[in-house]
Amino acid sequence: MALVEVKDLLDSGVHFGHLTRKWDPNMAPYIYMERNGIHIINLYKTAAKLEEASEALAKIAASGRKILFVATKKQAKDIVSEKAGNVNMPYITERWPGGMLTNFVTIRKAVKKMASIDRMKKDGTFLTLSKKERLQVDRLRAKLEKNLGSISDMTRLPAALFVIDIKREHIAIKEAQKLNIPIFAMVDTNSDPRQVDYVIPANDDASKSIDKILTNVTDAIAQGLAERKAEKDSKDAEKEAEAPKAAKAVEAPKAAKEAEAPKAAKAVEAPKAAKEAEAPKAAKAVEAPKAEKEVKAPKAKKAAKAEKAVEAPAVEDTKEEKE
Repeated sequence: MALVEVKDLLDSGVHFGHLTRKWDPNMAPYIYMERNGIHIINLYKTAAKLEEASEALAKIAASGRKILFVATKKQAKDIVSEKAGNVNMPYITERWPGGMLTNFVTIRKAVKKMASIDRMKKDGTFLTLSKKERLQVDRLRAKLEKNLGSISDMTRLPAALFVIDIKREHIAIKEAQKLNIPIFAMVDTNSDPRQVDYVIPANDDASKSIDKILTNVTDAIAQGLAERKAEKDSKDAEKEAEAPKAAKAVEAPKAAKEAEAPKAAKAVEAPKAAKEAEAPKAAKAVEAPKAEKEVKAPKAKKAAKAEKAVEAPAVEDTKEEKE
């Protein structure tokens, strides 16, 4: 992050404060001296505070959250819209809509209304309206665009608020305090710095001074966004590098399964083959007793006949004896 040069701040007129009679005593630590009835701001403290605030804003930007810029005074409007637009941050340069933060849901509805009018114009339903209705819708769209056009991309509450002239934007400060949103602000000698989390003591009335401070702040935000993008790109590159490895890791088990499949098939077929080989043996084993029985059967018949033949003469002899 580029260091803030005190000489640059001096050339931009950041050191000029308000009239001494308009000062706020709480700004005393940031006042260097009084000259011609005007307080002079201590630029060394301004430089230190600006660096601190820039660092914090860069961290917020790197985290991917939004910073809302608020400046409704004439000198700051154009500068804020240009600088905030360059880093794609939301900003309010018209009247602060009451409840912009505390009643954010209703504000989002108004932004959605604007989007719905745009859709009507695209799909042709806008042309079906009467001339008077079209005029009314156009006026409503222009009004919404003027007040809320710059926050149309802000889908949730901002992570921080950057305010120029906290006395003028006191409603915005109170809403942010209520929601514990950190406040960064350019604080002049007539304001109370206790309302702000990150004080940048500076002249908030001169456009040159506002431009100088905002340039430093938006550069820091741009740096934070660049860091975020670089980190995202490196993660994407890592994922792309890991993708082939992951594919290989997925394919390896498949190949192992495919290699194991024939083995498993063989393992399944081996018992079948063994059973088939055993089947004839079992059949022979079953047939052997039958053959033995068949061999034994004639022998048994012959033995029975022999016995009968032996018994027959014996019976005849007994019959002869009786006679």
